[in-house]
Amino acid sequence: MPNSAKDTNLSTAAVIPAAGRGVRLGPGTPKALRTLGGTPMLVHAVRALARAREVALVVVVAPADGVAEVRTLLGTHGFPESKEIKVVAGGGTRQESVRLGLAALPDDIDVVLVHDAARPLVPVETVDAVAAAVRDGAPAVVPALPLADTVKQVEPDAAGGPERVVDTPERARLRAVQTPQGFRRDVLTEAHEKLADQATDGHGATDDAGMVERIGVQVVVVRGHEEAFKVTRPIDLVLAEAVLARRRAADAF
Repeated sequence: MPNSAKDTNLSTAAVIPAAGRGVRLGPGTPKALRTLGGTPMLVHAVRALARAREVALVVVVAPADGVAEVRTLLGTHGFPESKEIKVVAGGGTRQESVRLGLAALPDDIDVVLVHDAARPLVPVETVDAVAAAVRDGAPAVVPALPLADTVKQVEPDAAGGPERVVDTPERARLRAVQTPQGFRRDVLTEAHEKLADQATDGHGATDDAGMVERIGVQVVVVRGHEEAFKVTRPIDLVLAEAVLARRRAADAF
């Protein structure tokens, strides 16, 4: 891989799958387009990736019927002029959307970051740390945090009743994984090609690092950040608004 700063910048891209509907936040606007501090979450996420030192191109994978809308939306918000923002149509699952995002990358890209649009407040430092770890030789990298709570493995109850505990994993060995997840392009492409037809639940894979693990590639963890949490439930929006308000207050001084 290239070693100079210029070559490193040109060969790193981010893919943001944003074609989902976000049903856990309730009906209406797709989750990625819900506003946070008056700005759609997708815009916050694109800004975080575009501001990263390592990233030259951001590919947003939009709903197939919303590509023009997303292009217009992103065109009304300022992004660094040195960074290219591209919008392409996604598929029926996150896995398919990431694959389509990969297919839209130019040939000179050799490092790919995959980021959830629902993690709008990921710090730029976290993005750069993941990319740098791939640059340093890791084929697959995920940011993650130690767990604060004890975790129980249970036997699920389809009826929603009490669930039997079958194991208590050692918490010190567990991590809560975040995004962006970083990969050598050839590794991530191989995973998507080999596992394209192996989704068993109709929804496809929701974790690219898990796909890479399944083809036998080692994944490593770097330190994540508390503000890179996923906005999935209404209460997450409340927390995200508080974090954003604190950032804006700090920027005022």
